[in-house]
Amino acid sequence: MFLCLLSSPKVVLFSNYRIVPICLSLRYETRKLSYESLFPWITDYVGEDLDELLEYVVEEKSKEKSEEVDPVLDFIPRAEYENLSEEDRNQKALNRYLASRKKPWQIGRDYERYIGYLYESKGYRVEYMGIEKGLEDLGRDLICTRGNEIEIVQCKYWASYKTIHEKHINQLYGTSVQYYIEHKKLIDKQRNLALFPELIRAGEIKATFITSTKLSPTAKAFADALGIKVIQEKPLDKYPMIKCNVASDGEKIYHLPFDQQYDRTLIINKGEFYAMTVKEAMDRGFRRAFRWSGNQNQDDNRI
Repeated sequence: MFLCLLSSPKVVLFSNYRIVPICLSLRYETRKLSYESLFPWITDYVGEDLDELLEYVVEEKSKEKSEEVDPVLDFIPRAEYENLSEEDRNQKALNRYLASRKKPWQIGRDYERYIGYLYESKGYRVEYMGIEKGLEDLGRDLICTRGNEIEIVQCKYWASYKTIHEKHINQLYGTSVQYYIEHKKLIDKQRNLALFPELIRAGEIKATFITSTKLSPTAKAFADALGIKVIQEKPLDKYPMIKCNVASDGEKIYHLPFDQQYDRTLIINKGEFYAMTVKEAMDRGFRRAFRWSGNQNQDDNRI
């Protein structure tokens, strides 16, 4: 016999057996409903780590409040910071950033940056939607364009024991269709929508799923049927992370991966590049924004 009495805010359970599993199940469902009431978009992530997602939200909110503080201070104590040259303190901060133990969502962000870098190296212009839009990216982590080519990329950096299922493939296909509708400005949507699979097969619009782990057999079958390119077991490798950008007035500014404007900065123009070290950037005439080099009268966080 089982009896459950519900009263707010407590749940009282009486059972002759299996009390603990029932309690845990109801606690999870109550917690899940509470999360969903606060963050409606979280239903899109059912089956994934909700604590990790909420940790990401909190981290992003706290970052918004600290934009006026040099993020190098997250890695260098102020006393040390003030006694080091710009090159030394920024390089030391970068080294510590790279060596630091990162949370899963931070590793996922770095994975998107790495995949984006690989596309940029092939001449694509890359929009980092996953990083810019966060949990509202609609499953489009990267939008890569080169001439008339459009490639919608979803990246998943997961532990090797985890498996990608067909829901992620379906999400990528659906968001690619939505992108096509929104950006092609179709007159007759019903007639043209039927052409979308043909556009994927022809390579005019590509949908690509890149992951550090493997797809389930069903997910792979879905990808094959829908014409989605899949790259499995793609590791996160070391690459030059310092963005050296030339502003519209010709100023040469470099951005470290923890800088506010980093993900909004595109490396697409002549003279722009990715540097491995701060010294490499400075030797080629680039400097960090004035706001982070001791001159508070100028702000060069421009793209």
